[in-house]
Amino acid sequence: MHFKDFKIVTCFVLAIFSLGIYSCKENKKVIKQTEVTFTKEGKLTLFKTSTDSTKVTIDIEIADNDYEIQTGLMYRKSMKNDQGMLFVFDDVRERSFYMKNTQFSLDLIFISDTKTIVSFQKNAKPFDESSLPSYAPAKYVLEVNAGLVKAWGLTVGDSMSYNQ
Repeated sequence: MHFKDFKIVTCFVLAIFSLGIYSCKENKKVIKQTEVTFTKEGKLTLFKTSTDSTKVTIDIEIADNDYEIQTGLMYRKSMKNDQGMLFVFDDVRERSFYMKNTQFSLDLIFISDTKTIVSFQKNAKPFDESSLPSYAPAKYVLEVNAGLVKAWGLTVGDSMSYNQ
């Protein structure tokens, strides 16, 4: 092969290689996240301890298996103020949550096996992976939009009931 032919072949190979790289970049697939929407699975009522009067009633989605508990409200864009997610555990112990892949701020309400509020984590920040501990044994955790614990005037010792 002559030098001139080698040069032509080399240019041709480089041109084909460049087109291959260019076409790979142009054909990137965009993976869209399927929007996860609220599914009403029950109603939850919060009561003021001092008066046994109803404070608020909301629709709830229930997380009671490993997958639902691990996923929680991740990948959702928002939730209405009359909705919440109730985590139901098999045992009673101190709990710790985080906000990984959660796109909006939440209040976490930790509730004992007797359905009494034992503690709160207010205004948990989106995507924050810091630990949000209960500081007390809990069987249930209710997640609602940030600011609702204050707006509803909830305190430790208030109680809840729910039905499916």
